Amino acid sequence: MDRDSSAPVDYLHAERGIWSWVFTLDHKRIGVMYLIGIVVALLLGGLFALAIRTHLAMPAWTHGKSPAAGASAAEEPAAVVAPQATAQPNDAAAELAVESAAPTAASTLQETPQRYLLTPRQYNRAFTLHGAIMIFLVIIPGIPAALGNFVLPLMLGAKDVAFPRLNLASFHLWVIGAVFFLVVLFTGGLDTGWTFYTPYSTTTDSRVVTAALGAFILGFSSIFTGINFIATVHMLRARGMSWFKMPLFIWSLYATAVIQVLATPVLGITLLLVAAERLFGLGIFDPKLGGDPVLFQHFFWFYSHPAVYIMILPAMGVVSELISTFSRKHIFGYRFIAFSSVAIALLGFLVWGHHMFTSGQSRLASMIFSALTFSVSIPSAIKVFNWLATMYKGSISLQTPMCYALAFLFLFGIGGLTGLFLGALSTDVHLHDTYFVIAHFHYVMFGGTLVAFLGGLHYWWPKMTGKMFNETLGRLGALAIFLGFNLTFFPQFVLGSRGMPRRYFDYSLLLDRHPEFAGLNVLSTAGAFLTGLGFIIVAVCLVHSLWQGRPAPANPWGAATLEWQTSSPPPKENFLRPPVLSESYDPYYLDDLEYDNQTGAYSGVPLGLA
Repeated sequence: MDRDSSAPVDYLHAERGIWSWVFTLDHKRIGVMYLIGIVVALLLGGLFALAIRTHLAMPAWTHGKSPAAGASAAEEPAAVVAPQATAQPNDAAAELAVESAAPTAASTLQETPQRYLLTPRQYNRAFTLHGAIMIFLVIIPGIPAALGNFVLPLMLGAKDVAFPRLNLASFHLWVIGAVFFLVVLFTGGLDTGWTFYTPYSTTTDSRVVTAALGAFILGFSSIFTGINFIATVHMLRARGMSWFKMPLFIWSLYATAVIQVLATPVLGITLLLVAAERLFGLGIFDPKLGGDPVLFQHFFWFYSHPAVYIMILPAMGVVSELISTFSRKHIFGYRFIAFSSVAIALLGFLVWGHHMFTSGQSRLASMIFSALTFSVSIPSAIKVFNWLATMYKGSISLQTPMCYALAFLFLFGIGGLTGLFLGALSTDVHLHDTYFVIAHFHYVMFGGTLVAFLGGLHYWWPKMTGKMFNETLGRLGALAIFLGFNLTFFPQFVLGSRGMPRRYFDYSLLLDRHPEFAGLNVLSTAGAFLTGLGFIIVAVCLVHSLWQGRPAPANPWGAATLEWQTSSPPPKENFLRPPVLSESYDPYYLDDLEYDNQTGAYSGVPLGLA
């Protein structure tokens, strides 16, 4: 790539050699390395997802057919349900329990079609590793560690984060934690589900301790990132940038960092207790040793429900940036959106019990947790209505990042509204542990966090790489992912509401009474492959831009936040001179920026930037 010799050297060319990346203290390079690692983990987790969906389409194809000739009936010890699956409070699961309990174990195995992609043990390990990889290696670190690391100091007008060495250590810990999960993958797998529920996790012969140590190390990586972001926001804002002159993405990262620092230690301690019980026979969670398995659920969800907001809050911050920029309009209700991020972070610590409505907790506790669960939806709704108000009468430009923002609004809206059924005691008892829960979770985590991650990636891609991507390919990828996602998970709402239990290896015994399960699972599998095609298009679009994309201007989208006031890609020190802001600075005042048709960029200086 040709560069003007008089221009400052950008961060990509400031140093050469692989070691200049591995041991860099530059937040931008660390963010790029996080991005590469997260994309690799996303690919691995996605392959597990496709394997699971292919497997679950096969009962529909093989129902009524005899087992393949020569198939062994004794290959696996369990063929109908996952080993850790428990009794379900829905009719279809009860039917399956009755029908699968009547024959002997051998006859049940013989009745199970043998032409499936995965054996029962492989199926358990596939959905466990899919969940663990996607949660711990992709969705939790995705936006904060990759995009946040890159743009947070730039948005604040700082040269770097507060603790560059701690930042590098957090990335190295992420890599070490990822290696532990790779060791699990190649040395026997993990079959507990990503939640590590006891007492099964304390008795199974799979690699629970190795996976728990990997998650423990990843927790430290998350804590280090949170500490760094909190210190950076407090200490390194540009001169003149008060709290209410910060971009909303920074507010979301700050609220996320608070959750990371306060909640993640609980998960780490809990996983260490599981490892200690397995290694030393301590009676903490195993009832045979005097322990309480429900105690594990309290510990786990005290972290893991706030972790939902670790995942979704940064996504909401990204969407705030995208909607204002591509609506060419000042964000509506800035302070309401900012304070709602803090409210979500605080209320998120009070609602973990709604995961345990069927665990035997008292009716009073369940009623309190149900009420609190409904209350946490209020600040989320505040954000959504403010985003809609921002778009109202705006000059909306349907460029690729905005396509992802609109997809987020639709998908997150469905995810949030279906969550109301799981927060209500009367309906959760029936929907618990069905495919309704899987669909809801993916509409929030994939349809919310991962879609926003893709939107933010396309938005800041020109700043990160100095190259513009092909808009047609970008929109096509967004459309394929949107359609494929809905085709995958919307049918699962129907499956769950009709009683299909999750985590079951084989549902063929249900098809005589519920023939619709076959078609809905095939439809869901087709959607999964369409989603995979969408990700391939996205990869082609972005990788192609690295070689064939036109050079990116400093401000291709016309945003007023500080990261767009430096070159693309930025110099190593971020800015040639530190930004100074006056009282009139507003990160969402866009009227002073004008589009230049000749350069394909926006020109002008944002109001209040000295």
